[in-house]
Amino acid sequence: MAEPRPGEEPQDLTEPERRMWSAFRTGNVCDLSARVAGEDDPHGDRVWGPARSVRARVVALLLLHGPAPVPGRVSSLKLRGARITGRLDLSGGTVDPYVEVQSCRFDSEVQLSETRLGTLRLVDCAVPRLDAARLHTAGDLHLLRCRVARGIRLTDAQIGTDLLISELVVQRDNRGRAIAADGMSVAQDFQADLIKTYGEVSLRGAKIGVSMSLRGARLSNPYGRLALNAPTLTVERTLYLTSIALSSGNGDPGATPPYGWGQTPTRGGRARRFECRGGLRLDDGRFGDAVDFYGARFVLTQEQEISLRRIQTPELRFVGEQPERGRVVVSGAKVVKLVDQSTSWPAAPGAVSMEGFVYENLAPRGHFPLARRLAWAEASTAEYSPEPYERLAAVLRASGEDADAREVLLAKMRRRRATLPPAAKAWGYLQDWTMAYGYRPGRAALWMAVLWAAGAVLFSMHDPQPIKADEHPQWSAALFALDLLLPVIDLGQQGQWLLKGGWQWGASVLVLLGWVLATTVATGASRLLRRG
Repeated sequence: MAEPRPGEEPQDLTEPERRMWSAFRTGNVCDLSARVAGEDDPHGDRVWGPARSVRARVVALLLLHGPAPVPGRVSSLKLRGARITGRLDLSGGTVDPYVEVQSCRFDSEVQLSETRLGTLRLVDCAVPRLDAARLHTAGDLHLLRCRVARGIRLTDAQIGTDLLISELVVQRDNRGRAIAADGMSVAQDFQADLIKTYGEVSLRGAKIGVSMSLRGARLSNPYGRLALNAPTLTVERTLYLTSIALSSGNGDPGATPPYGWGQTPTRGGRARRFECRGGLRLDDGRFGDAVDFYGARFVLTQEQEISLRRIQTPELRFVGEQPERGRVVVSGAKVVKLVDQSTSWPAAPGAVSMEGFVYENLAPRGHFPLARRLAWAEASTAEYSPEPYERLAAVLRASGEDADAREVLLAKMRRRRATLPPAAKAWGYLQDWTMAYGYRPGRAALWMAVLWAAGAVLFSMHDPQPIKADEHPQWSAALFALDLLLPVIDLGQQGQWLLKGGWQWGASVLVLLGWVLATTVATGASRLLRRG
């Protein structure tokens, strides 16, 4: 093909290319579809011949050095049902016209590295590979319902408005990544609903200006540890890793967003879960409104994790399915409101890691009994750690649930007891039996009443001789027993009577039990005083 001057039509254009060139000048759609059932599926096996083929070189010529528009019109490339032969390479170029390519096949990869564009829409296209590292767009980038065979690269790309890749299907590249978008910046929304990926989705250090949605997405990486690798991800509003409502309606297949689905699943309606087959990593992420896992399903191996280390967000909605294997790690995370349900957390000891996890409010969905909440705290550490119990107790106390807070702290002491040496463990059992480590003070009063009654009955059967015959109080078995039990208060009975044999031993036992009760009461009182 002879090199034409800028804007000049090449002499050797084919008929489909002439139609495309003419439509470009008027901004009309160049539709090369066969309009025969089964013939226009870009992902099918039917061969598309020369009648609907255009060369990638001609497409690049149009976009980079295309002709002037017809007066009164705006030039743009709107191509439908075409086969684009050869390698489309716009690397480093500046594309001013609007570009929309629908239901087309690309024979070779699309190269957009360091390209500057206005808006680019690829809808329902078959693409071997898309390399758009350091791409700059002033408007949107759409990859709706496309299928990409060897991965997408958007490393350090800057999207001026929205990134829409809903219903995208993408296989991994030779490095095991389905989408490589480290350092990408999206000024507004990132919508990736209902996508299917087979390889790692890497969004390390990406920044999203509004919300990021992977509703109903299915991320799978059987080749590595992580299906979604997004440490230091920043989302100014909400990250949605949730179910999505599906409908049976039909609409324009080129519409944006894609037809046939809504956002919020309704009771009894059709929905598709967010599913992640492989580890998920959001470490050190910042989320302005919330991280939402409503209805999410995770299929993990024993070594894989849902890693939320050190994330910061006003609200964490952990209300998905309970993972059968793997771990959930929220160590160092800071959350204002934790929304969860009793069946969303792993139950195995050590399957939840919460060292340094700070949350201020609990908002459980459905019934979340205290016993389940205690099991949640226990599962957070394979070995004893006081931190999960103390944080839970503080949150319950702040919400006015003092009784539940005391039960949590009592569970903490009982778990700690299992780690103590035999003597300290025996003392712990004694404190637990007498007054539950001070968290049930009424139990100590009951023990005191029982021992007082037993002592009063015991000494009512004895008439001791006074130590000093000329000065002694009147004998009272009840006051004498009470005086023995109260080690700090003197009721004037102890030390006035002569006890021998078994009576002396009985009095000594009451004194000893009184000191034990007094010590445990003092310990419990000090804990109660420190609650504030």
